[in-house]
Amino acid sequence: MKTPSLVTLVTLLASSALWAENEYENPPINYSATTPNDMAMALEKAQEQGKVAIDRKDDWAVLYGVLKEFHIPQESQVMVFSKTSKQNDRISPATPRVVYFGDNAYVGYSYGGLLEVSVVDPKLGPIFYLADPHVDKKEPIRFTRDQSCLSCHGGPFSPEVPGVIVRSVCPGPEGHPIMSQGSTVVDTTTPFEDRWGGWYVTGKHGKAVHKGNVTAEENGESVKLNPLPGQNITDLGKFFDIEPYPRKTSDIVALMVLEHQTSTQNILTKAHQASVRAMHMQKSLQKELGEPVSDEPTGTARRIIDHCAEDVVDALLFKDEAALPEGGIEGHGEFQAAFEKNAPRTAEGRSLKDMQLLTRLFKYRCSYTIYGITFQNLLPQLKATVFERLTEALEGKAKLNRYDYLGERERKNIMSILATTLPDAPAAWKQAVAAR
Repeated sequence: MKTPSLVTLVTLLASSALWAENEYENPPINYSATTPNDMAMALEKAQEQGKVAIDRKDDWAVLYGVLKEFHIPQESQVMVFSKTSKQNDRISPATPRVVYFGDNAYVGYSYGGLLEVSVVDPKLGPIFYLADPHVDKKEPIRFTRDQSCLSCHGGPFSPEVPGVIVRSVCPGPEGHPIMSQGSTVVDTTTPFEDRWGGWYVTGKHGKAVHKGNVTAEENGESVKLNPLPGQNITDLGKFFDIEPYPRKTSDIVALMVLEHQTSTQNILTKAHQASVRAMHMQKSLQKELGEPVSDEPTGTARRIIDHCAEDVVDALLFKDEAALPEGGIEGHGEFQAAFEKNAPRTAEGRSLKDMQLLTRLFKYRCSYTIYGITFQNLLPQLKATVFERLTEALEGKAKLNRYDYLGERERKNIMSILATTLPDAPAAWKQAVAAR
């Protein structure tokens, strides 16, 4: 197989610099110009064909009907009161927005307003829609693609790709972020004390202090927090009128799972799109230079895919995960039960969704997002490389002892779970587990 010439590599690097600011809008991704193939479009079609009927009794009935079709548990509810959404005029500390999530979909609802929906497309990543729950009962609930969401979800706060994000801000009395205090896009590595500014949080977490459940006022160059207690809260009624909300919680465990899932989703989306672009450029240049067109990544494309695979494996294996507070965290239980309900399990009952909650979020530190739509549809060359790196990690052979925080027993358990439950797990994993 012929290796691309030096001219090809130089041209490849030069071509990379010519991409527009939002690379995902250009070939071969063509994000906005491509018709999605996702659950929202499938649900709209199913309604038109009379296969699905969404209850229209009230907004909550519509919301819960949509959640059901997207396989999102109601128990995943969390509440955000910062004005960091499409419908800021409806959001305040007295009227928080509710957010729900499943493995491949997210829905937000501001009381009396529209549904804000993000569902994962197999190739494009998250697609953003608005849905009006107030349309005539004879009409299906329509999902209108809203590109304005990309002003936040298209790069400024996500890693240069369309992404789902959880932000921690310093909210003023009405929920407006105090811009001088900045904000944090929360992921698995974010310290506990930097999370949840602008969010309500219910659950126990010992003596550790987070930023949730409080507003602030500017005081010169600093801020002054309001006097309400914000920690270890189980009843949100002291903050706002909870009566209009069927569920009364914003579970701390759900929040931490959401933050892990969104940040890992973004890394998977970025890795896939970067790898697709790299292979597209390699093949285009090979054609232009009259060289054999190869599906095997070489040169710069190989380096890009290797780097992307490392990012993916780091995310999947919870590298640099922030520690939980001393004594762990405790939610309300309903979310954990719903989250684990349909988890893929081994014959011994092990699952990647099993939680630990004492020193870390999950018992087995390999992300359940490996079952999700984006991972399952990764560019084959990238996916193969990820599996190679995962094998090295789980066999304790990763370079520079990168994953030594995973003990031998945990690594073996993770490989056993993956070999048993992941549809396209490498045959070598299955053989290794069978040989034990």
